[in-house]
Amino acid sequence: MSELTFEQMLDESFKTIHAGEVVEGTVIDVKPDEAILNIGYKSDGILTRNEYTNEPNIDLTTVLHVGDTMEVKVFKVNDGEGQVLLTYKRLAADRGNKRIEEAYNNQEVLTAKVAQVLDGGLSVIVEEVRIFIPASLVSDTYEKDLTKYAGQDIEFVISEYNPKRRRYIGDRKQLILARKAEMQKALFEKIKEGDTVTGTVKNVTDFGVFIDLGGVDGLLHISEMSWGRVENPRKVFKVGDEVKALIKEISGTKIALSLKFADANPWRDAASKYAAGNVVTGTVARMTDFGAFVELETGVDALLHVSQISKEHVEKPSDVLKIGERVTAKIVDFNEESRKISLSIKALLVPEQKEEAKEEDADVVSVDIDAVIAQEEAAEK
Repeated sequence: MSELTFEQMLDESFKTIHAGEVVEGTVIDVKPDEAILNIGYKSDGILTRNEYTNEPNIDLTTVLHVGDTMEVKVFKVNDGEGQVLLTYKRLAADRGNKRIEEAYNNQEVLTAKVAQVLDGGLSVIVEEVRIFIPASLVSDTYEKDLTKYAGQDIEFVISEYNPKRRRYIGDRKQLILARKAEMQKALFEKIKEGDTVTGTVKNVTDFGVFIDLGGVDGLLHISEMSWGRVENPRKVFKVGDEVKALIKEISGTKIALSLKFADANPWRDAASKYAAGNVVTGTVARMTDFGAFVELETGVDALLHVSQISKEHVEKPSDVLKIGERVTAKIVDFNEESRKISLSIKALLVPEQKEEAKEEDADVVSVDIDAVIAQEEAAEK
């Protein structure tokens, strides 16, 4: 029987390994792009950056150190040059698959950092398993730009698990909807019509503002933004503004808001301030062919009919008045119920004689202000 050579005895002193086998190794050298591990085999194993993790451009010297021990999988026993190629990310992925499967079966909420923002969604990595979250499942509302999520930790559940096709789909939307439902329930249990609430402006449109009250959006219509006239909500509000508003109406899950607080109602003491015969000063706010609307204070407009502007004949108000001009006039009619006030400049110019006063009263024209405003708004549309 022939004796074994030194090389043969040396080879037999080392364990045998096979591709796919999980072994334990000790880091004996590490560079930014690869690490060398002693795995108890006749050749040391090489672990490249690409086989360590899916994270791009990672510096291995920041995560591995000489003397560290770790489990790795044998990728190739001989790469053609007698070297053993190792992989850590594939071992982690195998274990990660089991982790993802458990999370999928239990509908567990996972947390991971967004590794990549793609055209159609977000990519996250959980234990070396790449999970795709489609744009439609990122939020409960459509978001065209997803770049704000880059590098953020987000929560999600696994909605699809298909290891054969390596298809793992995450869903963040259902978590948001579930939390909103809880917040919505809690909110409706504690609010009622007439309450004052505080929220944050979420969206501004031509017709109003949507305010997030905490799980529920309330609508502040343009007609409820002020006791006065608001032409454009975008000139008054911007996204992120904090707003304190009154709950005007609750209808199912819809909440109508208002900024017309009772204590700020300009018509509360209007009967005394704007009684017939009082002389007032206001600002010309807008004009029509038949008269000018004069703002006496925010929320209180009065009509100065074209026939009451001057003793002389006036064809149309814009011939003698301009927007923003301050005018002083006498109140010739006040109707608190319909909130209508009629003015006359001419009444201040006529000698105070009984007969002439009667003639002036006869000249006063009664106009349905609400109807006029409705016609104006219809024309603008």
